[in-house]
Order: sequence, then C-alpha cells, then structure tokens
Amino acid sequence: MPIKPKQSVNRFQRVCPEKLAKAKAMRRNMTPAERCFWNAVRANKIDGMHFHRQQVIDGFIADFYCGDQRLVVEIDGGIHETQKDYDNMRESVLKKNGLRIIRFSNQEVIDDIGLVIQKLKKYARET
Repeated sequence: MPIKPKQSVNRFQRVCPEKLAKAKAMRRNMTPAERCFWNAVRANKIDGMHFHRQQVIDGFIADFYCGDQRLVVEIDGGIHETQKDYDNMRESVLKKNGLRIIRFSNQEVIDDIGLVIQKLKKYARET
C-alpha cells in the first residue's frame, strides 16, 4: 500500500532491531562522501529541506531522506557497480511507496559538492 503524501515513511513501519542497529552504526561511520553531503545539507541548509541520515524505509536503509519532499538521496560508491539488480529492485520498492530517488556518485560529491547541491535543488523543485 503506497504511503500517502506528507505521511512520514517511518510512522507506522516496524523495524527489526538488527536493521535499526545497522542504520545507527552507519550514521556513526559515514563514508567521506556521505559526510561531505551531510555537512552540506544538515540543519535545513538547502531550501529548508530537513534530511535524515541512514533512514530505514520499508526494510531498506536509504542514505538520506527528506520527508517533506518524499525524496531519497543515494550516494553511490564502487559497490553499486556489482549490485545493480539489487539497487533496481530496492529503487522499485521505494518508488512504489511514492518516493523519488536521486543518485550521486562518491566522486561527484567529493569533487564538486556545489554542483551536487544545485542538481538536488533542481530535482526537488520538479515535484
């Protein structure tokens, strides 16, 4: 059942303790690219968008999630080259929940966070 607009994705979902513990550990051990992105968006710096790190959504852990925009931001490292089928399936489930997904590579974030933020703002306006 798709989530209604403006409803929090985590409002009624059950999250197994192991998944929650993994998400918390991932928040403490962000990759350099994730840390760079987080520093750029935390505290509602980008057009007032409020992001959560390592948000559990329908059994998956999204790198970043903005509830008001119903937007998932994924920062992809080299591992994503070997798990394209999994990523496609995961993206399909998230989209069925009414979420939009934007992906950036680690290199994009580290090399030009300004351009990444520009793309993010443009994508968010395309609602």
